[in-house]
Amino acid sequence: MVPDTGNMSKNIFFAGLILSASGYLSPPFALAAGLIYGFTFVHPYHLDAKRLSKLLLQVSVVLLGFGMNLQEVLHVGCSGFVYTAASITFAMLLGWGLGSILSVQKRISFLISIGTAICGGSAIAAVAPISGASEEEIAVSLGTVFVLNSVALLVFPFVGTALHLTQNQFGLWAALAIHDTSSVVGAAARFGAVALAIGTTVKLARALWIVPMSVGTAFVYKSKARIRWPWFILFFCLAAVANTYVPILQHVYPAFKHLGGIGLTVTLFLIGTGLSKETLREVGVRPLLQGVLLWIVVAVGSLALIRGNWIHL
Repeated sequence: MVPDTGNMSKNIFFAGLILSASGYLSPPFALAAGLIYGFTFVHPYHLDAKRLSKLLLQVSVVLLGFGMNLQEVLHVGCSGFVYTAASITFAMLLGWGLGSILSVQKRISFLISIGTAICGGSAIAAVAPISGASEEEIAVSLGTVFVLNSVALLVFPFVGTALHLTQNQFGLWAALAIHDTSSVVGAAARFGAVALAIGTTVKLARALWIVPMSVGTAFVYKSKARIRWPWFILFFCLAAVANTYVPILQHVYPAFKHLGGIGLTVTLFLIGTGLSKETLREVGVRPLLQGVLLWIVVAVGSLALIRGNWIHL
């Protein structure tokens, strides 16, 4: 009798979801479980999982805001805004140079650079329609950034521990050098509460650059496509306002923050299930090489500046 692999795939997928939501899996392990699933089975809910992970990430970030103090958010955000401006400019210029040297198709090179510089898949999704990128160009760019984003979540906490980084240093490094918000929050949460607060806030300051970058892209490409505003960042700030100035609800804020952590873990599992052998084949060698080299330079360079106390909060 031939086993029903379709039902098996669905059962394992839902089991992974339940385990991720139960708290038994930490964010890195949830991502690892998702990756194993993605490379082993044909995903029965690929598109649904992709849409759900995007929404769940934004909701989780907002809920984590209920554990933040507004004054600290503003202080870290203002300081981080300067650092992110410098790192984004550097990453975009280096990405353009590497893309030219490696003969990567121009739009793919641009999308990989902007995904590395700003906010991973969110930045690519926001700018791609404005630049007129094709489905294939978007898929290659997202695949490249996604592979490296997954590696970062697993590697950064290990490196931070090995180098004895403080929580302040690690949170800033994760925010400047990891692509997607989900992996920044996941890595920082594993390192500690202070690292989580700094990493999340600086990363959201970095994500705000989606708007001016979208406007600039529209000007260059003479596009009239609608610009996507990252509204969830505003709701994150409002959650921090509530936590700071509405003490009457203090007894429920920890529960909201806990739900945000659970949502993030589930998000990482869903993201992991979206990576497969087909994704790697679609990416190709040259775009992946551009993404790897760009990411290594950004990660190593920002780490060196942080350890040398050239940039700090």
